[in-house]
Amino acid sequence: MRIGIDISQIVYLGTGVGRFTNSLVDSILKYDNKNKYVFFFSSLRKDIDKKLEKEIKDKKHQIVKWKLPLTLLSFLWNDLHSSLISQFLDFPVSLDFFITSDWTEPPVPVKKTTVVHDLAFKRYPETFNNKITSTQEKRMKWVKKESKIIFADSQATKDDLINYYSIDPKRIIVNYPGVTVFSPSKTQIRQTLTKYQLNRPFILSVGKLEPRKNIDRLVQSFERLNQKTVDLVIVGSKGWDKQLNNLVVNQSNIKFLGYINDEELNSLYKSCLFFIYPSIWEGFGYPVIEAMRQGAPVATSNVSSLKEITNNAALLFDPFNTDEMSKCINILIHNEKLRNELAVKGKKQAEMFSWEKYIKKMLFTLCHFKETK
Repeated sequence: MRIGIDISQIVYLGTGVGRFTNSLVDSILKYDNKNKYVFFFSSLRKDIDKKLEKEIKDKKHQIVKWKLPLTLLSFLWNDLHSSLISQFLDFPVSLDFFITSDWTEPPVPVKKTTVVHDLAFKRYPETFNNKITSTQEKRMKWVKKESKIIFADSQATKDDLINYYSIDPKRIIVNYPGVTVFSPSKTQIRQTLTKYQLNRPFILSVGKLEPRKNIDRLVQSFERLNQKTVDLVIVGSKGWDKQLNNLVVNQSNIKFLGYINDEELNSLYKSCLFFIYPSIWEGFGYPVIEAMRQGAPVATSNVSSLKEITNNAALLFDPFNTDEMSKCINILIHNEKLRNELAVKGKKQAEMFSWEKYIKKMLFTLCHFKETK
């Protein structure tokens, strides 16, 4: 097969979609030696990693790059949605399938498929800015109308696609993303802990500072315990919500590290007392599985895919109930036996999320639908 794929969001480091896109491309190059790909990338100021671009070309795949911002592409494709635009811009059309991005739906004369990570913007529109909600609504209109196949990151996302958009369940394939981590050396771990002055036991959380990640309730829950011997460390870049970016904390043992690289993040997963992820809604929840892969005990919300993917290998709580979250934190701080049990269960559960499995299921599905009308 000849498969096109929009990888424009690969440059958005620190986001779940950016991480997914980067891992998907790496896995295609690693596990698929049979099919040929056309990788499409567009950005006004950013560029794809040169080593990755070279690897794509070395493996005899094609890369098409435009100097157009995603905001303009959204208008051209999600709003105007005219096939003349794609023809004018010389969009590749000799394809068996084109896999669209999480942001735009081009009107191309080939079979289309897409990946829907979650519909949190639909469930909790108040936790998104208006631009994101509007763009996703426009995109989903064309997904429903034109996508031959929709890959959902979880059963929870598939259920939402059916409930909110009345999409035929036969068109929706649940395909759990793989999760890749690496084991940092003792030197790397020591350097990371020294860099961020983490000298005491700490609880780790990861999440962009935006309402859906629920960091404000996590801070409230931790402060309520008035904990003197354990730190709360929060990793994540700033989001669109100014109030959350300027969140006031009353205790010095709550630390915001901002965006950190993967080497440092894996070092923190390895070193934390436990990992907590209080998100209101997730289509998958990468950090949860990453933490499990590194042997960290996990506590997370009892909603959406988070309950699904942890499968009794994490301590669950209501993300809207700060009393319940405080109780959960307190239990894990003081119960070493439970932490050890969750660490073992989590490592075993995390093994099911493999990129090789993801690519095989994706290609099997595309082959199955290739000859259908």
